[in-house]
Amino acid sequence: MSLNSSIALVANFFVIAALVIYGMRLFAEYHARGRWAKNVTSLLAGLGMFLLAFALLLTPQNANALARIAETKAPVVFLGISSGLLLAAIAAFGIITYSRPLRLWHEKKIERDLKRDLPKIP
Repeated sequence: MSLNSSIALVANFFVIAALVIYGMRLFAEYHARGRWAKNVTSLLAGLGMFLLAFALLLTPQNANALARIAETKAPVVFLGISSGLLLAAIAAFGIITYSRPLRLWHEKKIERDLKRDLPKIP
């Protein structure tokens, strides 16, 4: 194993560990606020639907069709589309997450400016 791949492996491990720890902190915050019940039920329902789709996919006819599709370039196309959609979801999350604080900061700045322009009445 080369030095570059070792560094990449260690960096990926730390990134994944940090994301897991951050996810646990978010779950703890949701649990403390009581919002976790809705999220957990949605998660379990989503996992149930995913397992149902997977079970329906595991038939001999579907396995043969998947094997024929796997021999083409379709998996590479699907991987590219999936990566693009994941990047779009990450970007949307970032925009949604950071636009609200910026909007609140802007509103507070406008409020300060308006209060500064008002005359002081005793």
